[in-house]
Amino acid sequence: MPAPVERPQKLIVSNRKAEHEYFVLQRLEAGIVLTGTEVKSLRAGRANLQDSYAYFPNKNSFELFLMSLHISPYDFGNRENHVPMRQRKLLVSKREALKLRQAVNEKGLTLVPLSLYFSGAFVKVELGVVKGKKLYDKRADIKDRENKRALQRGSDD
Repeated sequence: MPAPVERPQKLIVSNRKAEHEYFVLQRLEAGIVLTGTEVKSLRAGRANLQDSYAYFPNKNSFELFLMSLHISPYDFGNRENHVPMRQRKLLVSKREALKLRQAVNEKGLTLVPLSLYFSGAFVKVELGVVKGKKLYDKRADIKDRENKRALQRGSDD
């Protein structure tokens, strides 16, 4: 099997709130089906991952869709411009889709997009298999972060 080709990556948008709200158990890369004006709008960096999630529409399919991803309409688009909030199909292998569906069904986990980026000429989504944090988990993370900052400030002097 040939070695995978390394393509330059350019971050479009990341979901920083997901790191605060969830424990990320697993990460994977998926392709996404887009129209031409969506890609042009993404090149301008006009997307929002807030409150978006991935799901399987029915129990027997291997199709995975991304909901609530907002891609702003392209400024110079004509009547063929895209709908900003529509469901978009994600491209994953059948084996990955089966693993993801089992995790979501059995363990009560959720699929959340963590980032959207260009990999060469292709748009990719980094999906995370996540578990929700409780309030005390969030407080512990904030406390750890503040302690790290205090230590860094102390070592800089």
